[in-house]
Amino acid sequence: MNIHEYQAKALLRTYGAPVSDGRVVLKAEDAKTAAGELDGPLWVVKAQIHAGGRGKGSFKEADAGEKGGVRLAKSVEEAAEEAKKMLGRTLVTHQSGAAGKQVNRIYIEDGSDIERELYLALLVDRQTSRVSFVCSTEGGMDIEEVAAATPEKILSFSVDPATGYQAYHGRRIAFSLGLEGAQVKECVKLMGILYKAFIEKDMEQLEINPLIVMPGGKLKVLDAKVGFDSNAVYRHPDVAELRDETEEDPKELEASKYDLNYIALDGEIGCMVNGAGLAMATMDIIKLYGAEPANFLDVGGGATKEKVTEAFKIITSDPQVKGILVNIFGGIMRCDVIAEGVVAAVKEVGLKVPLVVRLEGTNVEAGKEIINTSGLDVIAADNLSDGAEKIVKAVKG
Repeated sequence: MNIHEYQAKALLRTYGAPVSDGRVVLKAEDAKTAAGELDGPLWVVKAQIHAGGRGKGSFKEADAGEKGGVRLAKSVEEAAEEAKKMLGRTLVTHQSGAAGKQVNRIYIEDGSDIERELYLALLVDRQTSRVSFVCSTEGGMDIEEVAAATPEKILSFSVDPATGYQAYHGRRIAFSLGLEGAQVKECVKLMGILYKAFIEKDMEQLEINPLIVMPGGKLKVLDAKVGFDSNAVYRHPDVAELRDETEEDPKELEASKYDLNYIALDGEIGCMVNGAGLAMATMDIIKLYGAEPANFLDVGGGATKEKVTEAFKIITSDPQVKGILVNIFGGIMRCDVIAEGVVAAVKEVGLKVPLVVRLEGTNVEAGKEIINTSGLDVIAADNLSDGAEKIVKAVKG
């Protein structure tokens, strides 16, 4: 689960991290009042979407030469005007995809004097199963570009969970970033704050880009991107309240209500499969036969008729779907349950695209009987390869 920058900064502020004062704006008419509550003389107006690269992004149907999703203003009036220009429009960045994301929230904060920009992140390292620090002197840039061009400028190390964060971790980061004198002590303290927040709130990513050094040597968190382990959000009601469902794919949001593992993709063939491994294999073989999957969907081993019905509805609600492949290997999951769900869903929402069904395993004959006597226009498949070939042929002709 991801949250917005202003929410991340508010959370980090409660732990004692140095962040700028700011106000969130949801309505254009409130922008001037929000900006007026800040001291200036420089205001930073930031579009709030769940995607990076906002400053380099562009709005759809933007005027020639119009600035991106992060803008500077030198007066309250200018800050309010910039906020009004961005609210309600669609911002496209290199992380948002071509469709972009609609800006429903604006964050206006005090500007900061910047002497140096640094990069810092905490994340869960899957290789070591530990929390890792990642830092670089090349703040303000895409870390992927730094890793590709100058990997020696990135320091990464994991923290032993038996000891947790120690002062020497902070000193190692400070020396790597070229900090000196009192900055080292300040860095040690800040890293401890961030590590504590990361662990206590079950975060899976905490990225600060940039972490700035101000004139006089003080450190400040200028931007913050925070993601939480969705499986642990139930332990943090305060974090759950920060969820912005307008930033999530409606189909994925609906799937989560029925405990379905669904991820929307860009292809044209919808997939309903049981088991993550089989779902991946199904997507691969669709690509092998020359088409693209429209989704990853694992209905799980204990799916009911109702869950299968909802899964089918979600697939058919995607306008990109030109055909559907149901691929079920009945182990724990029974083929007749899948068949009943598919028939119920088709009768409720209709079937406007080709449907190929491959069933194998527990109660397979009963499942095939339900499909064959349903009156549905279904293409039967003998195996996965046969099913993929038939659905691609039906879609592409």
